[in-house]
Amino acid sequence: MRIMIIGGTSGIGLALARHYLEQGAQVAICGRDPDKVNGLDIARHRQLQLICCDIADGGGVARVISMFGAEGLDLLIVTAGQYADAASLALAPRSALSLLNVNVGGLHHAFAAASGIMLAQGKGHLVAVASVAGLLDDYPGASLYSASKRAAIAICDAYRKALAPLSIAVTAIVPGYIDTAALRALNRGDASHKPFLLPEHEAVRHISAAIARRDARCIFPWQIHLLVRLFNCLPARLRRLRKK
Repeated sequence: MRIMIIGGTSGIGLALARHYLEQGAQVAICGRDPDKVNGLDIARHRQLQLICCDIADGGGVARVISMFGAEGLDLLIVTAGQYADAASLALAPRSALSLLNVNVGGLHHAFAAASGIMLAQGKGHLVAVASVAGLLDDYPGASLYSASKRAAIAICDAYRKALAPLSIAVTAIVPGYIDTAALRALNRGDASHKPFLLPEHEAVRHISAAIARRDARCIFPWQIHLLVRLFNCLPARLRRLRKK
């Protein structure tokens, strides 16, 4: 099995790379700084490739996917994403486009390039890791991050409809809080206060099982999914009070 993970140099992408290498797959990890992996034991794995790639660069994404996919591409997983809260976007409004170029444009670049290879070989599986924030209905004052993740889920839905008759599966992974280094960094080194926080290995278990089943969507944990559904039922004036 040949797998490419874009955004795999850290966090859940790296954890998924470890999982699939243990299963005997050929894995390519793509990221803007693949050297981050060099000091880790995984870097010595003979079935791992490290590739430098910025998902916001459409041409670069197409090149690396074409290069790796020349020998076949069974599974593409996109975990690359960018986060910015309302306060940081207010201070640097131009960074909003950067967020969109990664979370929305980058995902489309990757899916477009990989689906061409998969169409030619007659099979394949596209996967994007979004966020439970993407399940929040739009409301006054809603964050750009949430909007970008809604768009990511919508991209998965659109590709699924287009590719389902052609034996290519598309899965949207919609997780709650995962205890990654990135989340801890956003929370002064400790994310333990986040509701229903999951360790990386639990997230990998949910994600890999959903991929194996070729699910359309995988939303977890169920508790935070329930909270989001309840929040969406609130009147707009109450939802407006939610802190970003």
